[in-house]
Amino acid sequence: MKERYYSLDVFRGATVALMILVNNPGSWSYIFSPLEHAPWHGCTPTDLVFPFFLFAVGNAMAFVMPRFEQAGDGVFWKKVIKRTLLIFAIGLFLNWSPFIRWDGDHLAGKVWQNVRILGVLQRIALAYFFASVIVYYAKTKGAFVISAALLLLYWVICLMAGAPGDPYSLQGWFGTPIDIKILGVTHIYKGEGVPFDPEGLMSLAGAVVQVVFGFFVGQYIQQKGKTYEMLTNLFVAGAILLLTGYIWDLSFPINKKIWTSSYVVYTTGLAIVSLSVLIYLIEFKNARGAWSRFFDVFGKNPLFIFVLSGFLPRVLALLRWVDHVGPDGKPVYTSPFPWFYEHVTKNIASDLRVGSLVYALCMIAMYWAIVYILDKRKIYIRV
Repeated sequence: MKERYYSLDVFRGATVALMILVNNPGSWSYIFSPLEHAPWHGCTPTDLVFPFFLFAVGNAMAFVMPRFEQAGDGVFWKKVIKRTLLIFAIGLFLNWSPFIRWDGDHLAGKVWQNVRILGVLQRIALAYFFASVIVYYAKTKGAFVISAALLLLYWVICLMAGAPGDPYSLQGWFGTPIDIKILGVTHIYKGEGVPFDPEGLMSLAGAVVQVVFGFFVGQYIQQKGKTYEMLTNLFVAGAILLLTGYIWDLSFPINKKIWTSSYVVYTTGLAIVSLSVLIYLIEFKNARGAWSRFFDVFGKNPLFIFVLSGFLPRVLALLRWVDHVGPDGKPVYTSPFPWFYEHVTKNIASDLRVGSLVYALCMIAMYWAIVYILDKRKIYIRV
C-alpha cells in the first residue's frame, strides 16, 4: 500500500495558485518585479511557476506508471494519447476562444489563420507524452541517461546552430526559424515584438526532462517512505542541482524563454528543495492548517481552474459598456474585470503596483472559492 503524501497535493496547489496570480495582474504595466518574467536571461520567482508545475506532473506520473506497467502497452498508449490530445485540444481552444472579439463597434470572428497553435497547456501535453514514453519504455536508469543526453544535446545544438557569437539571444537562437517553418508565422506568439514562441517545438526537450525529473522524485519518495533518510537525500539532491544549474549558467545561461538546460537543472533543484521543506513541515511535523487547505483545493482541480482563469476574462470581455468619454470625445469602453480594477483596486495606494497586486489577489480569492465549492461537493474534473 503506497503512502499518501499530502505535501505533494499542497505543492501542486500552490503552483497553480501562483500561476493564476502571475497571469492575472490588474495591469501589465504595473507589476512588482518578482511577479514579472525575466526579460531574457535570468530567473525570477515567476519563472519558477511553469517548471514547478511540470515537475508536479512528473510526481503524479510516478503514482500511476506502475498501474500502466501492470495493464500493458495497450492501456498505456490509450490513456497517454487520450490525455495528451485532450490537454492539447483544451489549450488550442483557450487560444482561439471566445471565437469572436470586438472590432471597433461590432463583433467579428477570430479567424484560425491568426490563432497561436502552441501555449502553456500544449507544452504540458507534449512534455507529458514524451516523458511518459521515455519512463515507460526506458525505465528509471534508461530515462536518466536519455534525460542527461537531451540536456547536453540541446546545449550543443543551441551553441552550434545558433548565431555565431550570440547563440542564446532572441535573434540568435536557432529554434525560431524552425518553429516558423513548421507552424507558420501567423500561428507564432509575438509577445517579444517579433515572431518567437516561448513554448515552441524546438525548446520542448528541457520541458520533457523536467517532467522526468519530477517522476524520479515521486518514485524515490514512494520507495523510501516517510523517513529522514529520504528527506535528507532529497534536500541534498536539490542543493546539488541548484549548484549545478548556477555553474552551468556561466556557459549556458539560465533562460525560461528558450528553456535552457541550465534552467531545467536550476529550477528542478529549487522544486526539490521546496518540496523537501513541505514534506518536512506537513509529513514530519504535521504542520497543517488553513494555509495547507487553501492550496490543497487548488491542487484537486488544477487544470480546470487554470483553464477557467484564462477563459473567463476573455468571455467577460465581450460584455462591455461605455465607462466614460475620452478627451477626443469618443466613448471609452470597459468590461467587468477591467472595471473592477479601474474603479475598485487601482487607487488603493499611490503606487499603482499595489492596486494591480490587490486585483490579482482578488482573482485568486474568486477562483479559490470556485474550487472550494467543487471540493465540498466532491466534484473533481479530471483530464
